[in-house]
Amino acid sequence: MAKDATESPAGTSDDPSGESMLTVVIAFTMNVLIAVAKTVAAGITGSASLVAESAHSWADAGNEIFLLIAERRGARGRDGRHPFGYGRETYIWSMFAAFGLFMVGAVVSVMHGISALTEPEEDANYLVGYLVLAISAVLESVSFAQSIRQASAGGERFSIHPVRFVSRTSNSTLRAVFFEDAAALVGLAIAAAGMALHEITGQAVWDAIGSILVGILLAFIAVFLIKRNGEFLLGQSAMPATRTEILTALLGRPEIDRVTYLHVEYVGPMKYFLVAAVDMTGDLAEHDLAVRLRKVEREIEEHESIVEAVLTLSTSDEPSLTS
Repeated sequence: MAKDATESPAGTSDDPSGESMLTVVIAFTMNVLIAVAKTVAAGITGSASLVAESAHSWADAGNEIFLLIAERRGARGRDGRHPFGYGRETYIWSMFAAFGLFMVGAVVSVMHGISALTEPEEDANYLVGYLVLAISAVLESVSFAQSIRQASAGGERFSIHPVRFVSRTSNSTLRAVFFEDAAALVGLAIAAAGMALHEITGQAVWDAIGSILVGILLAFIAVFLIKRNGEFLLGQSAMPATRTEILTALLGRPEIDRVTYLHVEYVGPMKYFLVAAVDMTGDLAEHDLAVRLRKVEREIEEHESIVEAVLTLSTSDEPSLTS
């Protein structure tokens, strides 16, 4: 089985040299700069939409810390207490990040928007607000471009759209940064529209509605991220393309005549637990066959993506799997 795998042990890496860590670091840096700028602008303008955007950016910045922790802790290898390693801890910390986005970003934005409806803000310096939103859009685009580049590489690898790849990938940090950046750019457009309608009509209700819409958008993204992390914590089967390539790799081994059962499950980002029923070549005695089976398991586990491989013997009446 080939080295340097990500979603597929037989494939080319879509995360070379810690690209996910780079994606998170860039997102964290951009979000801190944006959050500071939005907070200052919100204080100057009094815009409800800008207050919502400030909460959004601070939530994103805080979430990146959780994602950095996820990358570091999830990368630890297996030990006696954790035979499958610590990969699933990535989904736990990513879950914290998603909850943070919901509580700090979504709830605060909706609550402030409702407050602004009952107690409208006075007109303020819109030029400052527009300028900060424009600068924020440029900085967010820098972070989003890195996410798109990583997602596009993965999508090309599996011949699927980058957005579909991000929604399905086991890389929870890429998924979080990608959708948070996308939501941030949409949120900036909503905030700009709310401020513009407030300025044009003189009705603060538009700015308040903008804040509520930003909160609803963040809530939707947060719930989606929570759901996906929960699915990987419960146990998620590998992508069909990954399973097919693993099956092909097994059938390509000289010791294996056929495969009748194959289960491949994520135990962390780009990490797999493999169970297969195989029919070995030759006609060895039981003891020799057991030794040979264990040897094949150890060789499979030498691949960086296979955390553990368990092979059992097929029965003659079981149908063969084909790749």
